[in-house]
Amino acid sequence: MSQVPPEAERLLESDPLMAHLATCVDRRPHVAPVWYRYEDGVVELTTGGRKLENLRENPRVALSIQKDEGGDARWMVSLLGTARVVADGAESEAALARINEKYGASQDAYAENALVRVDVGSATYRTY
Repeated sequence: MSQVPPEAERLLESDPLMAHLATCVDRRPHVAPVWYRYEDGVVELTTGGRKLENLRENPRVALSIQKDEGGDARWMVSLLGTARVVADGAESEAALARINEKYGASQDAYAENALVRVDVGSATYRTY
C-alpha cells in the first residue's frame, strides 16, 4: 500500500513538472532536476552521470515537486524513499517510453540513461 496520501498522488500524476532529486555525495546533498512518472507509491525516472553514481553508493533519496502559476506556488509534494537501479533492458525501455510520453519527448530522448525506481517511504504535501 502506498505511503502517499490520495490527494498527493493525484497531484503527482497530473502535469509534466520537474522533480528535484536529492542524492548524497561526499556527505553533502546533490540536487538536480529530473523528469519523473509516479504510480502506486513508486517514482520512475531515468538518469545518468553523477546522480546515478550517487544512487549506487547511497540509495536514500528525496524528491521535491512543485506546481507554480504566474510565480505563485499552487502545491508541493516532498517524498523520501529508497532508489534502485533497474538493469532489465525491456523494463527500462518501457519506462522510458512512459516518461517521454508524459513530457511529450521523442521516444529516443535520454535512451542512454538508466532506469531508477524510487520506493516512497514517506510523503508530505501542501496546497496553497
